[in-house]
Amino acid sequence: MFAPILRQALTRCPGRLVGMDVDDTRLRKTGRSISGASYRRDPLSPPFHTNFMLGLRFLQTSLLLPLHRGANASCLALPVRFEEVPVVKKPGKRARPEDWKQFHRERKLHNLSARFVQTMPILRANLDQAGGANKQLVLAVDGSFCNRTVFAAQIPGVELIVRTRKDAVLCHPVAPGSHRFYDAAKFSPEQARKDDTIPWKTTKLFYGGKRRTIRYKEVPEVLWQGGAKRLRLRLIVPTPYRKSQSRKLYYRAPAYLLTSITHHHARALLQIYLDRWQIEVNHREEKDTLGVGQAQLWNPISVPKQPAFAVAAYSALLLAGIQAFGPARGAAFAQLPRWRRKAKRPSCLDLVTLLRQEMAQRPDLLAPFGLNTNHQTLIAAAAA
Repeated sequence: MFAPILRQALTRCPGRLVGMDVDDTRLRKTGRSISGASYRRDPLSPPFHTNFMLGLRFLQTSLLLPLHRGANASCLALPVRFEEVPVVKKPGKRARPEDWKQFHRERKLHNLSARFVQTMPILRANLDQAGGANKQLVLAVDGSFCNRTVFAAQIPGVELIVRTRKDAVLCHPVAPGSHRFYDAAKFSPEQARKDDTIPWKTTKLFYGGKRRTIRYKEVPEVLWQGGAKRLRLRLIVPTPYRKSQSRKLYYRAPAYLLTSITHHHARALLQIYLDRWQIEVNHREEKDTLGVGQAQLWNPISVPKQPAFAVAAYSALLLAGIQAFGPARGAAFAQLPRWRRKAKRPSCLDLVTLLRQEMAQRPDLLAPFGLNTNHQTLIAAAAA
């Protein structure tokens, strides 16, 4: 279902680097007989009190369309993969020691990082089939994927931009001729940010509706002995920005990024990582606007397929909106309230409302799909 979406959307990625964002999301469930449902930490719980929720865990991949290259609009994330990652069920109280050993083995093989590693070559193959064989795939992920499992899987044509901890133990490779490979002098990303010998660089990136000047530091030839082993990385540390000198800081905590791309300009990499926030917009619209995960299903085959079908329809709707109306919010959409007049891009709700109006105004277009008069009446009532 996602193959034609990726093939058509790839024409709007003119650069050599194709950015994709991978992140996990959870769909709430209420029935205990649902296959794959388990109790996990609620991401909406406050930091001072951890809550749990019963639901399904999915791994979503979204293609980042750089609309800001040709228009004054933010990046648009199009979902191109949505797969279930169930949690390995824990043995009962009366389980044998062999069952517990099997549980620990399966938990290492079927956790979120392991599934992400299995997804990387699939994404590379899908990109090649869509006509992007000459492009380089860049996956931007958060700190939960910054581990040795992910960095050990070196897939040709796939590069990573990962957010790391500020106290990660890093070092440089030693000069040729030494019997050592890792330098004995260690440093952390936080120490690199505070090091006055490393100069600050500036670049302009599109974020928050306009192009802003971002300061960052760059440390090449970095080794992470505990995670990436001998893979040479690059450390990039962007700093917070202000809308003006009298305004508060946005992105208050500096980010510490490790990337496997060592020879490309840091501006394109930082733009991809800033654009990865758009996948959070996908999660919100999928759950709140379209109600992904609200269907009560018990069949083990239907449980992972129905949400994936809904997300594919959502991605096709976003792509159709871009192809029909462009990245800007034109006159075809209804007028927004006064507090939201500055919106530059149509939301998913705007596209759904316009789609309902067109279906009610042109019932003749629905005849090839076998919709009778009763169906058309319901559609007209929903549009009204």
